[in-house]
Amino acid sequence: MEWRVLPGLQPYPETLAAMEARVAAIAKGEADEAVWLLEHPPLYTAGTSARAEDLTAPDRFPVFTAGRGGQYTYHGPGQRVAYVMLDLNKRGRDVRCFVHKLEDWVIRTLGEFNVTGERREGRVGVWVTRPEKAPNLDGTPREDKIAAIGVKLRRWVSFHGISINVEPELEHFSGIVPCGIREHGVTSLVDLGLPVTMDDLDVALKRQFDQVFEEGVACTSR
Repeated sequence: MEWRVLPGLQPYPETLAAMEARVAAIAKGEADEAVWLLEHPPLYTAGTSARAEDLTAPDRFPVFTAGRGGQYTYHGPGQRVAYVMLDLNKRGRDVRCFVHKLEDWVIRTLGEFNVTGERREGRVGVWVTRPEKAPNLDGTPREDKIAAIGVKLRRWVSFHGISINVEPELEHFSGIVPCGIREHGVTSLVDLGLPVTMDDLDVALKRQFDQVFEEGVACTSR
């Protein structure tokens, strides 16, 4: 397993091309599995379910077709992106289980900073409840998204992965309807009042990855 932290702001097209090349090599048995941790410059990506009306500021930042599942997502400085290239031929050809483990990885990582991340039926990603904010019109508590998940498989090798908001410019999300969900907001670790650094998060991500993916944490029903 290769675990890399890429410095600076990585250009999206070149990173995507490198990731696809690595996936092809893994599928051929010519390269090890890999997790790349990085940041991108400000940009929007469109998943396979993206709707044109959800790109509300098309001229604000570059827009790229990602090829992953999901809808529109923002990437930018202060957000940790983890590209996960794992061979599911060796880990079990179960897409539902794989996505569940990615969610579990994020939730366990956030837990190291005393943040309770949660799944929500019908909504991909990881969410936090905001009791300090005014409730929704129907009286339910406000919820904000703190992490996005979008993956693709090629010959049962995964790519793309997750993104966790550490300290991005949250206003940048206003140019899209994140993941097509209009009823909820977006938050970050720093927005929650936690002075977490990218290095802090990377240490937690590595520790929890080993717990979830290397020590056989079982999948449970969603």
